[in-house]
Amino acid sequence: MNFLSIFDVIGPNMIGPSSSHTAGAVAIALLARKMFAQPIDKVTFTLYGSFAKTYHGHGTDKALLGGTLGFSTDDERIRDAFSIAKEKGLEYHYIIDEETITEHPNTADILLENNAGHTLSIRGESIGGGKMKIVRINNIDVEFTGEYSTLIVQQIDKPGVVAHITQCLSEENVNIAFMRLFREDKGATAFTIVESDEEIPTEILDKIRVNKHVKDLMLIQM
Repeated sequence: MNFLSIFDVIGPNMIGPSSSHTAGAVAIALLARKMFAQPIDKVTFTLYGSFAKTYHGHGTDKALLGGTLGFSTDDERIRDAFSIAKEKGLEYHYIIDEETITEHPNTADILLENNAGHTLSIRGESIGGGKMKIVRINNIDVEFTGEYSTLIVQQIDKPGVVAHITQCLSEENVNIAFMRLFREDKGATAFTIVESDEEIPTEILDKIRVNKHVKDLMLIQM
């Protein structure tokens, strides 16, 4: 049985009107920004389900852009996200997809790009009460919430890589709350996602990079 606290019902402090369409959207985009760890010059949002139908009236468009700009759910600057993005030179676009059926009605794809050629594509779902989860990274299905400190390792699915990551975590005394492997196919690109209820030491990144099958790392502190 899943139990809800009063905070799950009420949701976070937020700029309205909706915890699902506003706060959840901000949280998705803010987490995507933290994952990118590069300057952002262009962002494209693809909206599905109820996001696609009500994005303007419920402020989902401003919420997503605000999160990309680094605003939290209660930041009043969200209301001025369009003008602030223009001031910062951030190019943004919205694609409305009312044909594709997604698993959750409040779903958005976010494609982040910069002039150096770096890109990151994520899919997020706003699941109510201001909560959300990331369910896809670069076309590979994953699942995590960003509620914990999160280490994301992009790797080639080869024997020994997960053991190497686990050893590095152990050496740094990281208390693992969740650890899961998501892969495109056997021997192909995969993501190991580690969630901890304490800060993950940044020193662990250099240790993990030693493995030749590790291609990229993302660290998001709670």
